[in-house]
Amino acid sequence: MKEFGNKSMTMDLSSVGIAQAQEVLWNLSPAELVEEALRNGEGYLTDTGALMCDTGTFTGRSPKDRYVVRDAETENSVWWGDVNIAYDPAKFEALHQKMVAHLANCKLYVRDAYAGAHPDYRLNLRIINTKAWHNLFCHNMFLRLTEEELAHHIPEFTIINAPEFVADPAVDATRQPNFAIINFSRKMILIGGTGYAGEMKKGIFSVLNYLLPHKYNTLSMHCSANVGKDGDTAIFFGLSGTGKTTLSADPDRGLIGDDEHGWTEDSVFNFEGGCYAKVIDLTREKEPQIWDAIRFGAIVENTLFQPGTRTVDYTNKSVTENTRTAYPIHHIDNAVEPSRADIPKNIFFLTADAFGVLPPISRLNKCQAMYHFISGYTAKVAGTEVGVTEPQTTFSACFGAAFLPLHPTTYAEMLGQKMTENNVNVWLVNTGWTGGVYGVGSRMKLGYTRAMITAALNGELNEVAFSKHPVFGVEMPTSCPNVPADILSPRNTWADKEAYDHKANDLAKAFIKNFSKYADYANEEILAGAPEVAVEA
Repeated sequence: MKEFGNKSMTMDLSSVGIAQAQEVLWNLSPAELVEEALRNGEGYLTDTGALMCDTGTFTGRSPKDRYVVRDAETENSVWWGDVNIAYDPAKFEALHQKMVAHLANCKLYVRDAYAGAHPDYRLNLRIINTKAWHNLFCHNMFLRLTEEELAHHIPEFTIINAPEFVADPAVDATRQPNFAIINFSRKMILIGGTGYAGEMKKGIFSVLNYLLPHKYNTLSMHCSANVGKDGDTAIFFGLSGTGKTTLSADPDRGLIGDDEHGWTEDSVFNFEGGCYAKVIDLTREKEPQIWDAIRFGAIVENTLFQPGTRTVDYTNKSVTENTRTAYPIHHIDNAVEPSRADIPKNIFFLTADAFGVLPPISRLNKCQAMYHFISGYTAKVAGTEVGVTEPQTTFSACFGAAFLPLHPTTYAEMLGQKMTENNVNVWLVNTGWTGGVYGVGSRMKLGYTRAMITAALNGELNEVAFSKHPVFGVEMPTSCPNVPADILSPRNTWADKEAYDHKANDLAKAFIKNFSKYADYANEEILAGAPEVAVEA
C-alpha cells in the first residue's frame, strides 16, 4: 500500500480495519488537495481562487437516512425515534466490512484533526475520504493540528466517507442506498451514497451532542457566538431565515464561531475550525465577511458560474437553494483564535415570526427560556418551499433537533442551571413581522433589530421599564435607544386589536401542541414557561 504525506507515527488505518488501498495520501495541504481535486475532475477554480464542487444527487443532509447503532452503550441513553433511528450492531459490522473491501481499490485521503477548542474537551478525529475536496472540507471545518501533534495523533473517532459506495437496503437494513451511521461503541461514523459534505460536519456535532452532556456535564449548543472588546460573550440561536449569521457577524465584536459551541463552567468554546455558510443571493454589501472569505482554500458547493466566466452566480438556484461555502475561520478578519471566550452574559433566541405576534425583543425568565429553547420556534413564509402558500409554524427542539442524541429536556435543564449559576440574560428577538401577519404587516427593520441587540449587549435595557405580554408572559421593554417605542409591544402595531388577540392565541396553541411530545419528560419549571391560552367563547 503506497502512502504519502505527513502520517501519524502512532496509529495507522489498521485500527479501523483498512489494510489495503490503492494509495493513501495523509494530511495534504490545501494547495495539494486543490490540485488533487482538479486532477480528479472533482471541481473547478473560481475567479477568487475558491474550489467549486457539486455534491451530486444530495444537496443537503438526509435526516431519514441517519442512524445510531443501538447497543449497550446507547440503549438507555439515546432519544430513540424519528431523529435517532436505531441500527443493528451486527448490520453495522457487516456494512463496515463491505466498505473496507470497497476502499481496497480506492485512492484515500486521510485527515487527522480534532473538534473542540477547549483543551479539556477536545475530540481527536480521523477522516478517511475517497474525494480530495471532501478532505479539504474537513481541513477547513475541523480544528487543525500542529506538526508535532500530527506525529503523535491518536484518533478517538473516525469517519469513513465513500460517496460512491452504496448500501443494499434489502441486505443492509437501510431505507435507501445512502446512509450515515454513528456507532458510539466503535467510535466510528460510516457515510456512503451521498456527496453532501455537511454529513461529516453534523455527524461529529451529533457525537459531541452526546458525549459532552452525557459524559462531561457540558452543554453543547447549535448556535453562533461572538465576544465584545470587554470580554462579554453573546450567543445566538436561530433556525434558517431568522438572521443568525447576519446578526452575529458584527465588525465590532470577535467571532468565536458560527454554528457549534460548548459551554463549560468557565467558558464558551467553538467545536470547529471553520464556517459553513449559505451563499444564496450572497453580495459583498450584505455579507462582506463571508464574501471576502471565499478565496483560495475555500470551497463553494452546488453553485454555477455566470455564463462565459469563472465568476460565481450566487443568485442561481437551479441546483439548490442550499448553496454553501466552507472556509477556515482565519479567513474571517475578526475571528477569535483559539475560538474560546468567557461564559455568556446574553443569549438571543432569534425567530422570524410571520404571524406578527411576538415582540421585537423580550426578556425571558428561566422557565420561559427552557420552554422556548425546547420549542425552537420560527415560521416559514409563502414561497420559501414548494407548497408553502401561507405562513407555517416551524419548531426544532433546541434549535437543532436533527442533531440531538439525548432527549431535548436534557439540554434545556442544563441551560436553566447555567442561567441560575451565571445570572445570564435570555432575550427572544423577533426578526419577522410586525403590524400584521405576513402579507399584511411589514418585516421588522434590520436597523431596529440591531439597535435592540446592541442595547441588550450594552446593558441599556436593564435600566428601562418592562411590561408583560398578555399571552406569552415575556417581558417587553417599554423603551429602547434608537427604536420607536410604539413598535415594542406588537399588539399596538396592529390596526385590528381583536385580530391580534386571536392570532396570538392561535400561536400559543401551536406552541402547546408542539410541546406535548416533550411534556412527559419536562419538569415543573419547564412547564411553567408555557404561554397561556385564552378560553374562547
